[in-house]
Amino acid sequence: MWCADSFRRAALFLSLLLAATTVNGQTTYRWIDAKTGRTVISDHPPPADARQVTIYKGQGSSGESAEKPAPAPLSYAARQASEKFPVVLYTAAECDECRAARDLLTRRGIPFTEKLLRSQAEFAEVNQQLGGRSLLPSLVVGRKNLRGFASGDWNELLDLAGYPASTAYGSGPGTPRAE
Repeated sequence: MWCADSFRRAALFLSLLLAATTVNGQTTYRWIDAKTGRTVISDHPPPADARQVTIYKGQGSSGESAEKPAPAPLSYAARQASEKFPVVLYTAAECDECRAARDLLTRRGIPFTEKLLRSQAEFAEVNQQLGGRSLLPSLVVGRKNLRGFASGDWNELLDLAGYPASTAYGSGPGTPRAE
């Protein structure tokens, strides 16, 4: 025989199950607030002045995949380092060393922004930002920069910033955000 307590438990279980399938279909936004510099995670779209906006879309309740799959989560160390010391890679098209530099960052699972320089004006602007004549690829980690690709120097700078030496099990590889 069912008692009132059993009915309450069954109703609670069914409502929790229904709520879990509803939450799975939501879109989540992650961005850096321009005013405070803090990372914000919300189910509301970010303001227009937000930086580094990432959109995570859950799966629909019918089981079909969302438009853009959510990237694999970063390890704790990579998340902490990327918030304190964001990585920017300056590259050019048809550059073998640029490809090797991109591969190094991807192998280590480091989130980075890649800026492809297409004109002399863009190259001159990067020279001015980095304080001198740039060699491509160039790497900026926080406020430090390296010109030209030397894997030992790049790995040392990334280690000092706290980035993991390799991709942790279950975390996603670094993928460039093109600009």
